[in-house]
Amino acid sequence: MNKKCYLVDDEILAIRELETMLKAFPELEIIGSSDRATKAVEQINSLKPELIFLDINMPGMNGFELLEKLDEAPDVIFVTAYDEYAIQAFEVNALDYILKPVNPERLKDAINKVQKKTIKEKSLESEKLGLDKKIFIKDGEKCYFVPVKDIFLIESEGNYVRVFFDNKKPLLHKSLTYMESRLAEEVFFRANRQYILNLNFIKNIEPYFNSTLLIEMQNGQKIDLSQRQSVKFREITGV
Repeated sequence: MNKKCYLVDDEILAIRELETMLKAFPELEIIGSSDRATKAVEQINSLKPELIFLDINMPGMNGFELLEKLDEAPDVIFVTAYDEYAIQAFEVNALDYILKPVNPERLKDAINKVQKKTIKEKSLESEKLGLDKKIFIKDGEKCYFVPVKDIFLIESEGNYVRVFFDNKKPLLHKSLTYMESRLAEEVFFRANRQYILNLNFIKNIEPYFNSTLLIEMQNGQKIDLSQRQSVKFREITGV
């Protein structure tokens, strides 16, 4: 497995204790930690860990509010002294919910869930979604079977992505990075941290600031490519 992890707790001692307990799992690499939620948001968005161990009750910003501010949605294991948030935790698709003081066997069970999810995702990632496939989206009470070829834009929204097709844009509980791994790269292009676009639905391409590009989609929406992705876009399309 080998997953990069980040720890968030407003108590330094709780972070140190968890760091010690996680030494029993060499497949997990701790790449950072913070006792301040605002700093944690910045570092998680920069370091892009695949798994975060997250406290809930923190001053200034609770764990759920922190998740809403992330560019991408990593796997989450909540570690908290309070049991009343369990239902809300699983509503945001947390992998597990561990009560303090952390029991080593309980922590082991949570890590096993991470391993199983990773194995499942790797098997799925090996199967790219062709343009002839359909994906199922349940957004509230509405359900859609969406032809992949009809998806012209995918937008990151916290722990979800918004999938644009026809005149609809339902939410899907997947990360933008996950969708990028499943879609055919010769058609779907990662524009920046927020968008993936379908090259077949581009209406216009314009030069933008600092040698970047501005893409106009057929629905009129404009998306600016990052500098790195502007270079990649030119290589792919010959623009």
